[in-house]
Amino acid sequence: MNILNASFLEHFAKLKDPRIERSKEHLLKDIIAIAILAIISGADGWVAIEAYGNAKHEWLKSFLELPNGIPSHDTFSRVFARIEPQQFQECFLSWVNAIVGEL
Repeated sequence: MNILNASFLEHFAKLKDPRIERSKEHLLKDIIAIAILAIISGADGWVAIEAYGNAKHEWLKSFLELPNGIPSHDTFSRVFARIEPQQFQECFLSWVNAIVGEL
């Protein structure tokens, strides 16, 4: 595991998963990672994030678990609608600051 992957997991481990246990087909860390990578690459909505994930599936599974493949655009939408925004912001900023420090 590279330092950026380890850093991502460390910083986003603090993010509370808002889903009930029986509805978790995808790992929260996978959902968050795909969404961030897709947005950095120019995705501008949930459908575009899903399309990015499908296009990059082989690469993504080299460092994400993806136990049930790429989440649907509806899954991305539902999960992000329920995540606590302040908590996500704190995790994201903490992760970005760690990357900047490493670079």
